[in-house]
Amino acid sequence: MAIHLPVPNPSPGNYANPQRQRGHSSTTSTAGAVATVAAPPSTFAPQRTRPSASPTIAVNTRHAAPAAPVFAPARRNNDKSTLTSMWREIQGEGDWAGLVEPLHPLLRAEIVRYGELVAATYKAFDLDPGSKRYLNCKYGRTRMLEEVGMAGAGYAVTRYIYAAPDLSLPGGCPSRWVGYVAVASDDAARRLGRRDIVVSFRGTVTGSEWVANMMSSLAPARFDPSDPRPDVKVESGFLSVYTSDDGTGRFTCGSCRNQVLSEVTRLLKQYKNEDVSITLAGHSMGSSLALLLGYDLAELGLNRDGRSNRVPITVYSFGGPRVGNTGFKSRCDELAVKVLRVVNVNDPITKLPGVFLNENSRVLGGRLVPWSCACYTHIGVELALDFFKAGDPACVHDLEAYLGLLKCPKVAKVKKQGEDLVSKVTKYVQGQSFHAAWRWQMAAIQACDWVQSLGI
Repeated sequence: MAIHLPVPNPSPGNYANPQRQRGHSSTTSTAGAVATVAAPPSTFAPQRTRPSASPTIAVNTRHAAPAAPVFAPARRNNDKSTLTSMWREIQGEGDWAGLVEPLHPLLRAEIVRYGELVAATYKAFDLDPGSKRYLNCKYGRTRMLEEVGMAGAGYAVTRYIYAAPDLSLPGGCPSRWVGYVAVASDDAARRLGRRDIVVSFRGTVTGSEWVANMMSSLAPARFDPSDPRPDVKVESGFLSVYTSDDGTGRFTCGSCRNQVLSEVTRLLKQYKNEDVSITLAGHSMGSSLALLLGYDLAELGLNRDGRSNRVPITVYSFGGPRVGNTGFKSRCDELAVKVLRVVNVNDPITKLPGVFLNENSRVLGGRLVPWSCACYTHIGVELALDFFKAGDPACVHDLEAYLGLLKCPKVAKVKKQGEDLVSKVTKYVQGQSFHAAWRWQMAAIQACDWVQSLGI
């Protein structure tokens, strides 16, 4: 059954032309030890690094005073009624088996919670050209969540993230604020059953990001210099946003990659004696950055606690496009990077890139086609929603619309039975009082307008 609900205006995180974006409404110190993770520019592809201070990922532990654990790692129990006892399953330990259909209430609550942490990036993003913080965060780290109406979220923001694609455009592509790193407070850690480290990314807003999204060619990720794995390929535009280094920005310090790897590693060291989870969440382009970060952390083996146990990595993707090829998917599966993709069956962005070369076109007549390694492939488990609003077609990719439907108690009954865009257009036109001779002309006009409004 498909549920169609009235939805709010779309967020500015649409994977779309920025001129068509719409705004959201509100909602101690130890010794100076520094550990580094080698990451020479040659390990990035494509790489045209802009001026930067250092090609390494500096993990600064000056402010990571050893803290007594909030609680010692506990043994698991069979109680499946609380998040404290069930958090590993909710984070994808069993690939969400039996939790998606029907949608488990604890999982639904967690999806909404992480979605709202992503929505905070849009609410805090400064889109006023006259502001000194234009295209950066409007608020300081210590009060950002409070300013966007999430004072009770239970997280403390520890670092802001900046990124920019390496593109040759008039005026250049200075770094912009794309998200933040946060860690659960002591009270939240007790409630969640572990210390949760969250990295939240917004979607496409600026023109340079929109151009990067259109760079659909595959390029080797090469995140681990000791084992480049040339068969693991990702979309070059997303890779550029993740790895490009702008040393000229007011707030920046290295590439997006350097920033997040450094901060997550620092937090893992700070809470090494506790149960810890790494949760990466993003919308649209942000979900791509989240997935690249998840793979990067796992590939470099940075997701380890003080007992050398693997720290689970979970990606919550909202309206996310495909990111890499089959080699990328296989490697993510090997590294146990868990991905839950929340998609609207009517959202065209979730079908990009790889409209023709994708996971469904790798096999022909029971055999792999020669170009199978060039096919884009989705990763993880899909939670399919179905919503559409004829008067506001861009809502199909709106994060608030996603969250609005997830909050509906009947969402457990939503199944993948959505109609394609052509069917939507046909039904719309046939329901209007047009003369027969004009119907298909009007259908074409309406379809073009909807596709344009979605930036595809």
